[in-house]
Amino acid sequence: MSPKSEHEKKYIENLPYSSAVGSFMYLMVCTRPDIAQVVSVVSKYLAYPVRGHWEAIKWIFRYLKGIINAHLKFRGKWILTNYVNSDFGGDLDKRRSLTGYVFTLGGCAIS
Repeated sequence: MSPKSEHEKKYIENLPYSSAVGSFMYLMVCTRPDIAQVVSVVSKYLAYPVRGHWEAIKWIFRYLKGIINAHLKFRGKWILTNYVNSDFGGDLDKRRSLTGYVFTLGGCAIS
């Protein structure tokens, strides 16, 4: 999925794609575990992003703007629970296995 034309290459070169992905990674690790999956997907294309990847970056910005007042609300007992899932060959681009995990505390995802 590398850029096909010179026009598309120049378009992508002028965009802060890697900077935006880095900012999302910081948010994901520190305060926003809900964007972890989509940040993982867009970070795979740091070397050769195309216009569709930039559209995904803009979608993430719109999502974050829409939930700016959302926050974690811990309820009930503070029990640490974890969930793990994996699949064999789930990455359609490179045919690698994918693994994911979620840790919850008091009913809220914390990692």
